[in-house]
Amino acid sequence: MIAKLSGRLDETGEDWAIVDVQGVGYLVHCSTKTLSALGEVGEACTIHTDLQVSENDMRLLGFAESAERDWFRMLTQVQGVGSKVALAVLSALSTGELRDACAAQDAATVARAKGVGPKMASRIVNELKDKAGALSGGGMAGVPAGTVSPAGGASADAVSALENLGFKPAIAAQAVARAQSELGEDASESELIRVALKRAAG
Repeated sequence: MIAKLSGRLDETGEDWAIVDVQGVGYLVHCSTKTLSALGEVGEACTIHTDLQVSENDMRLLGFAESAERDWFRMLTQVQGVGSKVALAVLSALSTGELRDACAAQDAATVARAKGVGPKMASRIVNELKDKAGALSGGGMAGVPAGTVSPAGGASADAVSALENLGFKPAIAAQAVARAQSELGEDASESELIRVALKRAAG
C-alpha cells in the first residue's frame, strides 16, 4: 500500500500530477484543491495517497492533507460514488465545507460539484451525516463542545474499527471524540480504540 509520496513535482494536468521520487515518476490523480496546494513544477512536494485496485485498473489518488484522503475514502463508500465523483466533490468543497454540509443535511451545497445531481447529493449527506463530526473536527449532536476528534487517520480508523464491531456510526464517532479529548492529538489508533470501547460500552 502506497500511503505517501515525497519527491519533486514533475508535471501536472487538469486532474493529475506526476511526482518524481528518486527517478520514478508516479502518476497521481488529484482534486483541483490538491493540485493547487502542491506548488510549482520542479519544487519539492509531499502528497498523501490512496491506491485503488480494480479488475481492469490500478489508480493512485493523491491528497494535500490526510483529512482530504479520509473524506475521499468515506465518499467512495457511498453507493454510486466512485473515485471520479469523490474527487469532483473535493474539488468543489473544502473538507470543512463538506463536513458542515453533511452535518446540516445540506444536499444543495454538495450538488455544486461537477457531475453530482440532487439525488446523489442527498444520498451522500444522508449516509455521511453521522460520520461528519469525527473526520474534520466539526460539531455533531450528542458530542460535547471541544471533544470532537481532529482530522487525521488515527481517529477516522478508530471510528471505522468500532463500526466494524457493531457500534452505530454516531456512537462510534462520539466515543472516539471523547477518547481523543482524554488522550490528546498524538494518540495512536490502538489507544483511541481501547479508550473509545470503554466509553461506547458505558
